[in-house]
Amino acid sequence: MSIDERKVEQFLGQVVGDLGATVSTALAHIGDRLGLYRAMAGAGPLTPAELAARTGVHERYLQEWLANQAAGGYVGYEPARGTYELPAEHALVLVDAGSPVLLAPGFAQMAAVWAVEERLEAAFRSGGGVGWHEQDPGLFGSTEAIFAPAYRAHLVDSWIPALDGVQARLRQGGHVADVGCGHGASTILLAEAFPTATFTGFDYHDASVEVARRRAADAGLGDGGRIGFEVADAGGYPAPEGGYDLICFFDALHDFGDAVGAAAHARESLAEDGTVLLVEIRSGDRTEDNLNPLGRLGYGMSTVVCVPNALAQEGRYALGGQAGAAAIGEIVGKAGFTRFRTVADAAIHRVFEARP
Repeated sequence: MSIDERKVEQFLGQVVGDLGATVSTALAHIGDRLGLYRAMAGAGPLTPAELAARTGVHERYLQEWLANQAAGGYVGYEPARGTYELPAEHALVLVDAGSPVLLAPGFAQMAAVWAVEERLEAAFRSGGGVGWHEQDPGLFGSTEAIFAPAYRAHLVDSWIPALDGVQARLRQGGHVADVGCGHGASTILLAEAFPTATFTGFDYHDASVEVARRRAADAGLGDGGRIGFEVADAGGYPAPEGGYDLICFFDALHDFGDAVGAAAHARESLAEDGTVLLVEIRSGDRTEDNLNPLGRLGYGMSTVVCVPNALAQEGRYALGGQAGAAAIGEIVGKAGFTRFRTVADAAIHRVFEARP
């Protein structure tokens, strides 16, 4: 077998780049925790000494950290003055909590993934699962922090209005279920936007439900009876008399061991002419459609979080986090829905509507 040395060199460079990106992710996580990006945002060019004065971080560490960040293109470097600057555009991704493209919490996700490496390796060998509750606790908050900016930017202003008749229905009242609600970010946003409707978030992870209850109380929503959070899985939560007007799955359907069963339970729990809102990672229907940076990230997180969680549950359907519209449409069709359509796209999300 002949070896193409040019291809060896190209792939060697690719692996060096991946190794550099991996260690840089760890450094970015440290920088985020220490507030280094926040201190640089809007500050203009800074020397390591000036950044040290702003943050209280040791200058010598900052010299290496800043050089790494410049080498990776996260910050700019001016050799003549020895200064570093965080571009405003990069601050939207790394700092701005109100930005729909904030991705800094992803660094904490990567740290959480590494923390359970041995457990994941054992699951690879056995074919068993790793449940959400078995993941490193750092994964829970960081996952919410990754998705919440998009929810804040789009859920009330564009996703709900894109659903047929749902906005008007919620303004008049109605009942809403948020299935797989996690820490409750999406549930709370909806409850704040539609003060006459009633909202219940369901999640099998009791620790997440406790956090969601505290978040609702902190938002001033905890005592009025309009919002609640309960421990229940996707195939067993209760429905009010007359059913739910809207059932939501925010980045959740692909995590369920029995995705068809979850969709069927939603169908049974809907009010007459109710609606299901499904928010999923934007993906093509074929593997070759997703061989790009977003697909690489998506398949990676699916491998270490989504598929292990599904394989830990009954059903073991393991849809995966990069399922496209065709696969999701097939699931809701099997569950008894007759209408299914794409209603919106965002930076990393695709939004679907399913109706009986």
